[in-house]
Amino acid sequence: MDTCNIVENIYLLAIITALSVLQNVFFALKVDKECTSHNAHATAVQRVCCANRNCVDSYPTFMAVMWCAGVCLNQAPAAFAGLLYLVVRHKYFIGYMGQTSQSTPGYLFGKRILFFLVLMCLIGILNYLLTRYFGSDYRETVETFTSAASTLLLIP
Repeated sequence: MDTCNIVENIYLLAIITALSVLQNVFFALKVDKECTSHNAHATAVQRVCCANRNCVDSYPTFMAVMWCAGVCLNQAPAAFAGLLYLVVRHKYFIGYMGQTSQSTPGYLFGKRILFFLVLMCLIGILNYLLTRYFGSDYRETVETFTSAASTLLLIP
């Protein structure tokens, strides 16, 4: 397998990873701005810090399942779900800055996206094991199903 072929299989995941890093920088700048503001209220600082901490806590899980789903199964639906997760995480962060109740829809939607990515990981690993030990390859069928199912993530 040459380098060009490897990059073709992961470039969407790399783009989403780069976007997530930029988003983390944005969150850190927001926290820094809120903490150094002259008219900072203690509750606003606490909300921003808590939102940032919650996003940072879920970040390794998101990265692991997105990359596992993309490499083990199909990068396109995994990257699409990753992009949706970044949008939802941004909505969660901004909602948490206002009132904590405004962040609930983003939190619930993010959980659903993570569940989809975990499911993709498990299916990809199961398909690999079936192919390796039983000679039954369902990759094409599963890729078609996950590509179609990823659009269902848009339904609130």
